[in-house]
Amino acid sequence: MLLHPDEIKKSISTYGWDYQDKQLCKSFEFDAYLDGIEFINKIAPLAEKLNHHPDIQVGYCKVDISISSHDFGGVTTKCINLATSIEAL
Repeated sequence: MLLHPDEIKKSISTYGWDYQDKQLCKSFEFDAYLDGIEFINKIAPLAEKLNHHPDIQVGYCKVDISISSHDFGGVTTKCINLATSIEAL
């Protein structure tokens, strides 16, 4: 079930995620390229465990993550759970 934008913003506001284009978005910056790759390698098993997979874009010392439900076409509770779990890494 899709969440209302107000509920989404309230859920993610303390973590620095943005809500735009019906998805959660955040950029993570690292001191070295391989640090970003290690971060992604921590996200992958977490995404498998939660059965919810983010879109990940890798740049030099930067990882951009976007989370949405492709089935529902927006943000669901699973999206919020994945975002908060990524924050705990």
